Amino acid sequence: MRVTGRDRTELSILAGGIILLLLLLGFARLTDEVFTGETQHFDDQLLRSLRSAADPATPIGPPWLQGGALDITALGSPTVLGLVGLFVVGFLLLQGMYRNALFVFVASSGGWLLNSALKSFFQRPRPEIVPHLRDVWTLSFPSGHAMTSAAVYLTLGALMMRISKRRVTKFYCIASAMLVTFLVGASRIYLGVHYPTDVLGGWLVGLSWALLCWLVERAIERRTGLAKEQAEHAN
Repeated sequence: MRVTGRDRTELSILAGGIILLLLLLGFARLTDEVFTGETQHFDDQLLRSLRSAADPATPIGPPWLQGGALDITALGSPTVLGLVGLFVVGFLLLQGMYRNALFVFVASSGGWLLNSALKSFFQRPRPEIVPHLRDVWTLSFPSGHAMTSAAVYLTLGALMMRISKRRVTKFYCIASAMLVTFLVGASRIYLGVHYPTDVLGGWLVGLSWALLCWLVERAIERRTGLAKEQAEHAN
């Protein structure tokens, strides 16, 4: 049986839908455990393990590691992500790739709005068990840096995969996006500004949002391609 391009698109949409459901179920389970206090011991222990036993204000590792964590965490800041999204959207518009530009814009701005809504809903305070190594003002769950970096960088990784021709290049694009997302989230824990479960929750929601945007974009592309094919047959 010959598998057509349309069949592959339908299968990828189906697989993506299943993964999205699993991610949302995972987030729901995590949320329940966080707010019933089941993860608190784990959160506290991991944050303590990243600090000197003699001085909780001193992180473990060489002196340059803290500076590196501060640099990396900036990659998930609203300023950096906003500029990245703006530059990419501008480039795509200049290239005439309007649907892809809209895809990136919705994934980026929608991720930020969703995170703000979730923080306001859950109202989890920031960890106080260790001193913060960076100033923070917002609530804690889910981590905004982890969530929005997942939404933006994974969206861009998926877009670059579609543009790339070679399989190894496709793998490089998505692996790079995943690595940056992981490092941003890990830096938030290292700096003591988030519980580990805040970051995990941010990753789950960010990936879910990026995947949802990708599924919608693929469904629109499939419908557009199908309509074009039907019009050609009608002629």
